Amino acid sequence: MSPVIRPAVGEDGAAIWAILEPVIRAGETYALDRDMPRETALAYWLGSDRASFVAECEGRVLGTYYLRANQAGGGAHVANCGYATHSDARGRGIARAMAEHSFAEARARGFRAMQFNFVVSSNAPAVRLWHKLGFETVGRVPEGFDHPECGLVDALVLYRRL
Repeated sequence: MSPVIRPAVGEDGAAIWAILEPVIRAGETYALDRDMPRETALAYWLGSDRASFVAECEGRVLGTYYLRANQAGGGAHVANCGYATHSDARGRGIARAMAEHSFAEARARGFRAMQFNFVVSSNAPAVRLWHKLGFETVGRVPEGFDHPECGLVDALVLYRRL
């Protein structure tokens, strides 16, 4: 079943935190403080400088993403997103559905391209998905991320036109 993707609302905070907390605590995919408290994480994910969304299946929030301008001024035509999927829902197409939704949402908001600034190279499922969806690796920060299991791994910069 395809998820319904809608704008996040205040009542989604608990469901979003249930998705974000294990991702943040694991420290494997986002360059965020692993001890980040709930309030700080939700303020980051739901910030006023971005539009945040949730993906629901049968009334349960299984994923979330945010969309924002990657830069201000002359770089404001390039979008940036962050995505997270509930651990119970991985491999069910939730991330792909959110990505496709984000492309359409970004185009509707006038963005012309999308850039991911810091994709952890050891996150093979994400890298594979982004490449399948038309992103190119346009940059690499050697040993830019200190992975808790793998040690120093590269961080990738990914880009695609919308």
